[in-house]
Amino acid sequence: MQKRSAYFSYILLAIFVLAGVLYVARPLLVADHDETAPVTNAPAPSAIPESSAPATAPAATSSGITKEGVVAFLRGGQQLRKIDVEIAENDAERAKGLMFRPYLSDSVGMLFVFEYATPQSFWMKNTMISLDIIYVDSGKKIVSIQKNAKPYSEESLPSYGEAQYVVEVNGGYCDKYGVKVGDTIAF
Repeated sequence: MQKRSAYFSYILLAIFVLAGVLYVARPLLVADHDETAPVTNAPAPSAIPESSAPATAPAATSSGITKEGVVAFLRGGQQLRKIDVEIAENDAERAKGLMFRPYLSDSVGMLFVFEYATPQSFWMKNTMISLDIIYVDSGKKIVSIQKNAKPYSEESLPSYGEAQYVVEVNGGYCDKYGVKVGDTIAF
């Protein structure tokens, strides 16, 4: 009888371990969207109806981001990459940002929208993952990038210029995909 209980315990342990591994690996196994589709100078995504179906709540991606829009990184009018973004457009959303999120794929990020351009500064307090913080002026030109910001750091990461928009992406994204100061964004 004791042997049977031990076998049962091992089976349960194996099931829990497998479930944990699948939970952690799921974002790596699920593609969020096609990142190579071209972007044109069309109206903002919120002005383009996606279908004739009734509006529904924004969908969450495998990274836990609620897709509220799309940001494209451009150089000379040519798209480098695009990502789905959650938009932080009020003080509470901007204060929380990407805090407490354990994972972020390269196909998603967060767009912070401020009322006007001013010098900005972010920190990584309560942020579990490394981020590239991209500061963008009112003309949607990238003015500076804070690369591979250290998780949980309370160090100030300034924009070194006026920024009206800030895009946060996975740490190392800008180097991996060639996003540089002087490039532009479209959303």
